[in-house]
Amino acid sequence: MEQTTKKRRIWWRVLAIVLAAIVFVAGCLVVAVAWVWGDEISTVASFRQIRGRNDANNEGSVYRMNVKGGFYFDSFLEQGGASSDSELIDFITGNITRGLVDIEIGETDIGCSAFIAKAENGDILFGRNYDFDKTNVCLTMCDPGEGRYKSFSTVDLNYVGMDIDKDVEGLINKITCLASSYAPLDGINEKGVSCGIFMSYQGAQTEQTNQQNAEKDNITSTTMLRMVLDYADSVDKAVELIKNYNLHDSANTSFHYMIADATGRSAILEWVPAEGVTDSTDNDGTARTLNVIYNDDPMYDEALENSQFRYQAITNFIITPGYYDGENQDEAKGVDRYDYINGELAKVEGVVKDEWAAMDILKAVGRRTWDKGDGVTVHSAVYNLTKKTALWVANENYDDPAAVWEYDIATGNLVSLAEIAA
Repeated sequence: MEQTTKKRRIWWRVLAIVLAAIVFVAGCLVVAVAWVWGDEISTVASFRQIRGRNDANNEGSVYRMNVKGGFYFDSFLEQGGASSDSELIDFITGNITRGLVDIEIGETDIGCSAFIAKAENGDILFGRNYDFDKTNVCLTMCDPGEGRYKSFSTVDLNYVGMDIDKDVEGLINKITCLASSYAPLDGINEKGVSCGIFMSYQGAQTEQTNQQNAEKDNITSTTMLRMVLDYADSVDKAVELIKNYNLHDSANTSFHYMIADATGRSAILEWVPAEGVTDSTDNDGTARTLNVIYNDDPMYDEALENSQFRYQAITNFIITPGYYDGENQDEAKGVDRYDYINGELAKVEGVVKDEWAAMDILKAVGRRTWDKGDGVTVHSAVYNLTKKTALWVANENYDDPAAVWEYDIATGNLVSLAEIAA
């Protein structure tokens, strides 16, 4: 009997040791996962829906996400960037999802409009419409630290492979959305620098810019905007950074870009071929070089002669002089919206009453209004570059407080007008 009792005690001790070992190993695994995936886990946990979809009105859902950590973007630039969407995907899956989740970058056919103006109180405003079709978007807030700036940006989740006709559900899809930090379409940083991307429809076949200078590193469209938001404290700094890279347009199309800062300086960045090559013959994306048109460029002097503020606008055609020589520029995509925006700003000499007055201009050229429902304006944003705030509207629901958000970089607060009213 005594021997049986001793054996039982021994077995209980062995069992206790085994269980303790299992708990220890499990604890180590938890610590290891938290060490390796801590920032990603926190970021995924912050991903949530803030507005549901409305398929009857071609509206996808709106999400928000607070990105913790630096999401390896320093490493991305240090390794030479990427010369294609596939190289970008390889980097993201290798570093952020650790190869466990596949990511793809969707294609798109977008319109878009933007402008810089001044408010009556002196604040500098950057207004922007993102025109596309029904899609899900994510308001992405980053605070990477280590010399990089806080920012707020909008991401079309179609760009990271999310189905435009479905909500983002399930852990795998949410992990995939970690790639959003690499795909901003517009945004503002804590230094009051704002930027946006716009299709340019260049060449007979809409040829992508694909620069090949072996002495430069490489960058894609949205990662270039991420670099601007993370590292630029002015338009001039942004241009300085961009000049160090070969640009490779994303999503199988061509783009041009606009950047503005809190001083009121702005610039349109276009990659165009040598003089004498026009739109119809611009079919070699490797032959393009950067042309920067600032809002103090003499080409605007006549139009802005009587303006209090040197406003600037962009839509979807190349504004570099001579690009449409011998062709009908009036048929270029977005000329009508471009003329309207400039006309409205000319009436007020570049000075609008406030953010909502700027939003009214965006409302007028929204696709549901301007194109009579041919496509949608997925979001409209007015970035206050002086106060470092954003006024953001989903799917042209300008009169619905639940579809309008305000964001303040200083506080990190994102609140809807419905919440403020309550």
